[in-house]
Amino acid sequence: MVKLITAEGSIITVEREVIEQSGTIRNILNDVGVSEEPIPLPTVSGPILTKIVEYCTHHKDDISRRQPREVSNEDESDSSEAAIQRAIEQMDDFDHEFCRIDQGTLFDIILAANFLDIQPLLDLAGYTVANMMKGKSVEEIRATFRVKNDFTPEEEERALKANAWCES
Repeated sequence: MVKLITAEGSIITVEREVIEQSGTIRNILNDVGVSEEPIPLPTVSGPILTKIVEYCTHHKDDISRRQPREVSNEDESDSSEAAIQRAIEQMDDFDHEFCRIDQGTLFDIILAANFLDIQPLLDLAGYTVANMMKGKSVEEIRATFRVKNDFTPEEEERALKANAWCES
């Protein structure tokens, strides 16, 4: 068992095989070993760590998610749509339900998954955000994510012209 200490100081105990899906934790354990001292996670709150442990517990036996994928020459020319399609194919009902959370929690999971180096979770959460933006106008995306438009009308027009290729 591995003890983790959250940003608030709560200690959460997790099975080693579950939490080793985190590259960060796996590296710490390989360097230091398991001890009675908890591993500090100063940027991860208790509720978010609990969600991450739930995700990792569900996927603990999924070897393809735990091992870094070999990158071939074919992968380098692979389109992002194909990569997204592969990610969608790996999703199960648990993943779909896991991502039915409020935006704040979703973004906190993205930050924590990045810090903890849990690439499949980061991909899943990133895909969820991308799906939230799919087919929306700039104004709709701003409203969805509560992003203030701080461009002047001239700056916005220049940006739209410079990125017109995105609309095709």
